[in-house]
Amino acid sequence: MNDIAVGPLDLAARVDEALAVQAVAFGLTPEEVGVRRHIVLRHLTCPGARALGATTPEGRLVGFVYGMPNDRTHWWSTVVEPYLRANGCEAWLDDSFVITELHVHPAFQNRRIGRGLITAITATAREPRSILSAIDRESPARALYRKLGYRDLARNVIFPSAPSPYAVMGAPLPLAA
Repeated sequence: MNDIAVGPLDLAARVDEALAVQAVAFGLTPEEVGVRRHIVLRHLTCPGARALGATTPEGRLVGFVYGMPNDRTHWWSTVVEPYLRANGCEAWLDDSFVITELHVHPAFQNRRIGRGLITAITATAREPRSILSAIDRESPARALYRKLGYRDLARNVIFPSAPSPYAVMGAPLPLAA
């Protein structure tokens, strides 16, 4: 990670910076950023929600992760539950810490920043496992998740308004080194 520091992030105060990173990393339109801003701020009110940021020595936010203990009543869980049930993996929704978002600015990728963020946030989880969703195609992110111990629990998961299918992945905690 070189000179990049990973630490607690007041995501509510820096939500626009975080979404700017996500917009570049994930290719979001300004309209999508606006929708996600409201979602992030709502998620931060959930019990156990927390965030970490990766910053340069000058304080520039170049990556972030946030997550929370899973709640089956949340929208994400209601969408993925039938896919997990069909694969015999529905129990992963219980007693799991969800990685809601993890993004690193493209200019700072391949420096172990994503690894540092996800391992640091899951290291503080009280739950015995972690779950997340990722676009269902081979990518550096999916390769990283596999190296950390995540495995596919369901594939070809369709989220309303998402242009591509997703995979739901899960890993026992602590994550693999």
